[in-house]
Amino acid sequence: MFRTVIRSTVAVALTAAAVIAFQPAAQAQADQQKLVGEAETTFSNFVRDPDMKWFQQNVGRAKAVLIAPQIVKAGFIFGGSGGRAVLIAKDANSGKWVGPAFYALATASVGFQAGVAVSESITLVMTDKGMNSLLSPSFKMGGDASVAAGPVGAGAQSNVVADLISFSRSKGVYGGLNLDGTVVNTSDDWNEAFYGKKVQSTDILVRMSVQNKGADKLLAEITKAAGGK
Repeated sequence: MFRTVIRSTVAVALTAAAVIAFQPAAQAQADQQKLVGEAETTFSNFVRDPDMKWFQQNVGRAKAVLIAPQIVKAGFIFGGSGGRAVLIAKDANSGKWVGPAFYALATASVGFQAGVAVSESITLVMTDKGMNSLLSPSFKMGGDASVAAGPVGAGAQSNVVADLISFSRSKGVYGGLNLDGTVVNTSDDWNEAFYGKKVQSTDILVRMSVQNKGADKLLAEITKAAGGK
């Protein structure tokens, strides 16, 4: 009888431990999937925005697309902004869009500013230099790779040339979003949570050694907008 009680107690303890151990991983993967879903919504917003004609006409030329569904900017004199983003890349050989890899964005600024604004941003990666910068653990936009604001407006015409071309849609006190000086870091822990094992951006976007069906809708949306099948 006593042994039976001990075995039952141990079984309950092991089950509880398993549940506790599982919960953080499950929650982490839920966080990644939520970001991927938000990225899909953001991309759809840009594709349907009549002021984003240049973006819509040139997304097919991009080597990759960095999508930040929510960048929060706040400050009074001293300010800053930050958010999470996903990177979807186009395989140079097949033209297939793959990913996502996860990133964190952060910047600091000093100036006469007040209030809080939330922006959604998409950056087109136009050159190998821009792509290689994003495959490194960390880089600064405008320093390691040039960044320019993309043309906005129904009749926008521009031959803008930069490694990275950034577009944003904002609500709040700030009229726009300047990503120059933004530090972009890879989020290896988020990549691990989403794919179930330790992977780096190169494993996801270059070697294409991992996939997650949770990104299928986002990949299909980008493939369609870029003129793929």
